[in-house]
Amino acid sequence: MFKWDENPDLNITPFVDVMLVLMAILMVTAPTIVYQEKITLPSGTKSNQTRKNPPLTIRMDRKRRVYLGSNVYELKSFASAFILKASSYSADSDVFIRADRSLRYADVILLLKIIKESGFRHVSLITE
Repeated sequence: MFKWDENPDLNITPFVDVMLVLMAILMVTAPTIVYQEKITLPSGTKSNQTRKNPPLTIRMDRKRRVYLGSNVYELKSFASAFILKASSYSADSDVFIRADRSLRYADVILLLKIIKESGFRHVSLITE
């Protein structure tokens, strides 16, 4: 005849092992589940693609000559010539200034001031 123990102990170790295995399987497979719900997207309006304005590059050499495209100006006469030329460009155009490193700081700032007073908003100094 069997003799039963009066205080039985619960052995939950196999239960925990099974739960850990199921949790590991769930963690591995959950990222790969993809829901493929058929949806119909609303139709939008066609818009024209905005055209970027071509950049404007201005160079100044060590003799204080300013190059704008194929035109060459002296720094003193550049202001009046540039104001006339600036009307053919958009104020949102990017303006790049390339100046020789041996120039005085005041000369480059004067060139920058002329360009900003002509109405251009995006002016950058090009460095190496």
